[in-house]
This record gives sequence, structure tokens and C-alpha cells, in this order.
Amino acid sequence: MTMDAAILAPDSLGPTVCVGEILVEIMATTQGPGFLGPLDLVGPFPSGAPAIFIDQCARLGASAGIIGAVGDDDFGRLNQGRMKQDGVDSSAILVDAGYPTGTAFVRYQDDGSRHFVYNIAQSAAARIRWTDSVSALIRRAGHLHVMGTVLAMPAAWDIIERAMTIIKARGGSMSLDPNLRRELVANDQMEARFAQLVDAADLLLPSGDELEYAAGTAGEHAALGSLFERGVGEIVLKRGSSGASFFARDGRRIDELPFDVTQVDPTGAGDCFGGAYVASRRLGMSAALALSYANAAGARNVTFRGPMEGAGTRAELDDFIHNTSRRS
Repeated sequence: MTMDAAILAPDSLGPTVCVGEILVEIMATTQGPGFLGPLDLVGPFPSGAPAIFIDQCARLGASAGIIGAVGDDDFGRLNQGRMKQDGVDSSAILVDAGYPTGTAFVRYQDDGSRHFVYNIAQSAAARIRWTDSVSALIRRAGHLHVMGTVLAMPAAWDIIERAMTIIKARGGSMSLDPNLRRELVANDQMEARFAQLVDAADLLLPSGDELEYAAGTAGEHAALGSLFERGVGEIVLKRGSSGASFFARDGRRIDELPFDVTQVDPTGAGDCFGGAYVASRRLGMSAALALSYANAAGARNVTFRGPMEGAGTRAELDDFIHNTSRRS
């Protein structure tokens, strides 16, 4: 299989590296308005958008590493164990004995939305910093993937800026999943940082109105044109239950129909989608095949309880694609 355009650096240059929060997720087993009384819970599950993304990269067979921090506790060891089990380079995960591993409690509400209670700011997750181990991983990396959630983590920004410079200088590439809430970029400094990430991105992986937000213009067609003019090489728009679309600067477009699955837990679907797409492209697959694997990874993950429990190997995704019908 050949890559139809060398947008992303090949996997042989070095691992895909993601920076950001590593958490555990604990879920209520019943639907309701929140956590205002005793509840039955299930978990903990390894979680955090960067951790889910990078785990799916590694599961697909790509070289992958993560920069983050956990506490010296069972939740931290759970995450480290999952990363090691699935082949993620975890040498740059800092263990901070002074703070607990970050947590996210989630409960589904009656309308299908989710209510979260997070501890990130007062956890080890927010205490990442540049270390010798971080430097060593970045200096052998071939690709940097950035989640928009890092805009809410001041400690991560220094790492992102330094990593972008080093990786790009050695011929590497960068992808961006906006994965943000507008309230996270509500000040001028964060707006400027987000714009800097967009301008540096070889690949953009937005969902919904994130495409227009990243472009700063209304309308899908206008947003695509604006982003390509700013230097983005390719854009993959995640459309949730409506599938996904690939767009190239030369005008090519590929639309992928959604899989017909019963949703158990949507958390992590977009992160698995992105991890599978980046891994596939860096392994030399065409945009069409990478989009198919990404769509399958996101759809398969929602059929499992837990945000990365459905992250699939290539064989598992091949089986899923072969045996799962599509929605027209």
C-alpha cells in the first residue's frame, strides 16, 4: 500500500508523540442528573484524550509515545500498565508522589448527554514538565499530535512549543485535534496559541463546528479553503454518527459512511478515530484506507464500556470492518 501524498512523516522517522492529561475514568452504572447521592460505579478505566489517542496508535502497530504525569498510586500504575501492555513508550511519563492521578467521574443523563466531575488541575496530570526523559523522547520523535485540551494546561504549552520546533527541524510532522470547548480559549493568549497550532498543523482532525472555529470563518467550503491557504495539508472531518470526510488541498474528497453499531459509551471515540488515522497514514496507507480504519476504530470503541477499552488492533479492525454493516 502506498501513501497518496506524503503529508505526514513516515513511521520510520520516529514515534508519534502526544502530550497531555492521563486520567482514570469512573462511570455511574445508572442514568441520572449527576452525583448528588450514593451511586453504583464501575471502573477505574485508563483515560485522558492524549492517552486514548496514543494507545490506539500503538494498538494499530505504529511507533508511539506519551508525555504526561501520574501519581504514585494505583490509578497511575493502572495507566502505566495499559500503556506498556499496548506498546506505548511511557519513558516520559512522570510519576509525581505529591499529587494523585487525575480523575474523571461520568454519569449519563436521561437525554444522552454526560455529566463529568474532573480533578485535573489539582492532580499530577497538571504537573507535567520538561525533563531529560521528555527531551530524549522528543529528539527521536517523528510526529507530534496535539489535543486542544492542552490549552487549559499551562505546563503543557512549553513542552508543545519546544517539541514542535525540534520535531519539525528533523523532518517530522504535526497533527491537531481541536478537541476543545470555546470557553477554554476565551482569552487572547489562548486564542493566539490555538491559531499557532492550526498554522503549524500538517493534518487537522476537527469535529462538528470545530472546522469553522479553527478557520475563523463560517461555512464548510469557506473554512476548508481558508485552512488550506494557511498551510494545512489535509483535513479529516469527524461527523460522528454520520461518518467522516477527508479533504485534500488539491480538491480531493472522500466520504466514509458510518458503521451501524449499538452505542454503549461514546467517550474516546474521536480519540480512537484520530489515533487510527494518524497511525495508518504514517504507516504508509492511502487516505481512503486510513479513513476506513479510523472510522472503524471510533465505531468499535463506542461498543465497549470505558474510554479506551475498544481500541483495536489492525486484525480486530479488519474483522470489525468485514462483519459490521454500514448506515446509508
